[in-house]
Amino acid sequence: MGHHNRHFAGDRYALSGAWSPPTSSANFCEEDYVVTIYVAEFINSLTNLAYVYFALRYMYGRGSRGIFAPKTDFMSISLLVLGICSFLFHASLRQSLQFADELGMLLLAWALLQGLLTGRRPEGSDRLVNAVLAIVFPLFGAFYVWTGKIIYHATAFIIMVVFMTVRGHHLFYFRKPAFPAARLDVWKAGGRKALALLIVGYILWNIDLELCAELRNLRESVGLPWAWLFELHGWWHILTAWAANELMVIIRGVQEELIREKEE
Repeated sequence: MGHHNRHFAGDRYALSGAWSPPTSSANFCEEDYVVTIYVAEFINSLTNLAYVYFALRYMYGRGSRGIFAPKTDFMSISLLVLGICSFLFHASLRQSLQFADELGMLLLAWALLQGLLTGRRPEGSDRLVNAVLAIVFPLFGAFYVWTGKIIYHATAFIIMVVFMTVRGHHLFYFRKPAFPAARLDVWKAGGRKALALLIVGYILWNIDLELCAELRNLRESVGLPWAWLFELHGWWHILTAWAANELMVIIRGVQEELIREKEE
């Protein structure tokens, strides 16, 4: 995860903002309150709208029944929640909203994992999976907030990613009966795209952490608005939102195929 060992508090306007002083344990390379006194990290906040965009695109896409009757599922709701929580955290740099952001990340991973693990025969297995996840997630969330140690958050996130990877590998390569070959090819391509987006995003996140001084010098030399292109943590938001959307498309396709099999 990285931001447990890098902190960039102490910026020239850090104590002049509407939400000052920062109380979060995480503080990224973007200079605090440099654009407006109302938003601590302007680009890191704004780029969270990528999560909101992909969530709303699904909710109000094909099948929506109007502005007051969007179609929703656990995954789209979790994506929307993460976008809102992460926006508020980066805008305020308050510790309580940092917890909301980090729990939102786990909620999204939980939603993706739940989507991959359910939809099987018999239906009792789905109920068991849902019950276990519904118990484990709140308990872990309370434990994490109580300890405040980011290593627990990182470990839980990695464990869920591993479970998703193993489950996806099973569905695509070992499941009997196998899914239609044409759909599998599309899903595998989407999975590779999502993985590439996550890897690039993670690399940019860590460059933002490890080379902050160099990036700040570069931003100052190119000036606005081009300097905003080098707010690399913001690219992490955009790329992970895109990757999550790709995974959701795959998971929804798998669920549709499983429902079709049950109906035959």
